Amino acid sequence: MGKFAWEDAVAFAAGLAALVAPDLWTDGYGRLPLMVLGALLLVAGLFPLLGTPGATAWTTTAFALLIFISPWAWQYDGRHAAAWTAWIAGGVATIVGLWVAYRTRAARA
Repeated sequence: MGKFAWEDAVAFAAGLAALVAPDLWTDGYGRLPLMVLGALLLVAGLFPLLGTPGATAWTTTAFALLIFISPWAWQYDGRHAAAWTAWIAGGVATIVGLWVAYRTRAARA
């Protein structure tokens, strides 16, 4: 198994939060984008946690960014619980993903 990276755990946790949010605290608003994009982010963070090759940092960041912009794209930005879940989970995972991608690129140079 590979080394545990907290960055992958952040992506996994953000994806899990987005995946379960429609059934737990958002009253079903934003169900499709939160569940689909949350599952993709969860899997992107799970593979590195298991020590297998998976999505790159850029792919994980793209999923997180899609979660972040989903309230505007699917017009549920007026539904506070769903929108804030997407903005917090997507924003945190995007920032961490960009940081990892930058750090990886700097290490190669």
